[in-house]
Amino acid sequence: MFEGWMKREPTYSAFGLFMGLSLLLTLPAYGLEDRLFQGANVWGKTIKFQLALSVYFLSLAFFAQWAPASLLNNPRYRIYAVVVCGVTLAEILWIGGASAHGIASHYNRDSLIMAVIYPLMGIFATILTSASFVLGRAIWKDQDSRLDPYLRMAIGGSLMLTCVLTLITAGTLSAFPGHHIGTPLTGARVPLVGWSREVGDLRVAHFFATHALHVLPCFGVLVLGLKRTRLRQLLVLGAGAVYTGFVMVLFVQALRGLPVLPAL
Repeated sequence: MFEGWMKREPTYSAFGLFMGLSLLLTLPAYGLEDRLFQGANVWGKTIKFQLALSVYFLSLAFFAQWAPASLLNNPRYRIYAVVVCGVTLAEILWIGGASAHGIASHYNRDSLIMAVIYPLMGIFATILTSASFVLGRAIWKDQDSRLDPYLRMAIGGSLMLTCVLTLITAGTLSAFPGHHIGTPLTGARVPLVGWSREVGDLRVAHFFATHALHVLPCFGVLVLGLKRTRLRQLLVLGAGAVYTGFVMVLFVQALRGLPVLPAL
């Protein structure tokens, strides 16, 4: 089964594995590196992106097993999938290159080349994010799917919602001079993820936006045992609405300069 779903969408599967294996280069660099950027190891950001992108593409490949063959075998879609992986590779090379030089990748307009690259990477990120919408829409509309219709709704809807919420949160992030709304004084952060505990941090809403494709399908599985189809439909749609509201509350909270977990 594992090989089966990976072969269903070989482009995303291969790229997801490639991103995971690329950690074999950056993890040793992280261990050997003594340079810091904004208080953190210079390779930390690259590693976070490598891990996140590996999970994202392998998730797309997994969900593609329920996408219609008419989409996956379409030559235009195959070209599109290659383009998505190509722009993503450009993104990680940009971030990794900045790490190697000990400088910022995002919000960096200190030189002409970085000022040109940054908005270009925004366009590439939009193409990258669109991949979940294209796949989700095809799954949502596939009336011949072998999936339970409400699980199909949960999967397709979550993939499209991931794209929409990510564009809102990430688009706002890129419009600001940084991810903080306010000025941190002590540097108090949430462990592992690094979110500020002093001021608003737009990365929180962005994080949960990108993980809609993992949370909502799980809810679709949970309601499979319910016999009342109308109730299942309402629960799936309601879960999507609640999750959207949750992300937007985090988003507005950050815009108001309020931390997600205030420091005591």
